[in-house]
Amino acid sequence: MKLKPAGIFIIIAIIAILGYFAFKNSGGGSKPESSENTTNSWDSSATGSQSPAQGNNTASTDEAREFNYTPEKPQNGTLTGVVELGATGFNSFVINLDKDKRWEIVSKDFGESLAYEGLATTEDIRAGLKKYIAGMFDKGVAKNNVHFVISSGAQKEPKTKTISNELKKMGYVVNNVTPDQEAKFALQATVPPAFIENSFMVDIGSGNTKISWEENGSLKSLELPGAKYYQQNLSNEDVYNQVRDAISKVPSDKRNVGFIIGGVPFTLAKQHRKGEERYTVLKAPASYKAEDKKMESGLNIYKSIADASKTDTFVFDWDANFTIGFLLSLKK
Repeated sequence: MKLKPAGIFIIIAIIAILGYFAFKNSGGGSKPESSENTTNSWDSSATGSQSPAQGNNTASTDEAREFNYTPEKPQNGTLTGVVELGATGFNSFVINLDKDKRWEIVSKDFGESLAYEGLATTEDIRAGLKKYIAGMFDKGVAKNNVHFVISSGAQKEPKTKTISNELKKMGYVVNNVTPDQEAKFALQATVPPAFIENSFMVDIGSGNTKISWEENGSLKSLELPGAKYYQQNLSNEDVYNQVRDAISKVPSDKRNVGFIIGGVPFTLAKQHRKGEERYTVLKAPASYKAEDKKMESGLNIYKSIADASKTDTFVFDWDANFTIGFLLSLKK
């Protein structure tokens, strides 16, 4: 029988439809299996390639971090001033201090207004001191609330004795402090109460470095070379080893955070301070480049402390100073 054209068309259409369904059932019309597997594999690797902990470890050494802590503000406090005669000049602080030893900084001056080099004679010293003290009076500090402290490093400087004598002639009491007292005062001012159980304090000064912590209810301290140890013909290696050995005395459970102050830490923190925050977390020692001999020596001390303690968080306090701890120790 001869098929008409319409019949031929219908048969071809049926064959085409059957061929289509056969192709579809074989999987030819679906997404490739390898494409689905690639997508799932990518998702898995994306979530597992770097854990949050790994990312944080990188940030803790080279990237700027924040220390989010806000101290309690004083209530009905009194303006109190303290002037430190340091190894290279004067530092002064005015704080608002209450009966519960809560305090906040009102003003601070890190040796910029009165340096030793400008005090050639006793008349220069007297005139300079009067001007310096008058500035504290202008800020509202009463005369009986102005205190003078000579740091342990400054006591080795000949000019300090002359300045001390002039202050005594002006009716002021000048307090000489030992390295042990400095370390303990610095601990009181620098380490917040919430961290005292698991942290320690570092003060890298020009004349010496102080380490302190609380242990079994008492304050412990160490004195080590300061950032100008090169003037004493001490090598970087000798000081590194001396500091490293000393840090072994700090209990391991006191090494969670190192609260750090001093001239060299100040210079380091200034390089990446974000604004006016109270605390700046220092980067790892290797992240800094020494600009002079003092900074090189200070970095060597910092590196030794960091290496030996295994502490990866060192917090610089822009407001604290051992002399503020001295004020906190005074009976009211």
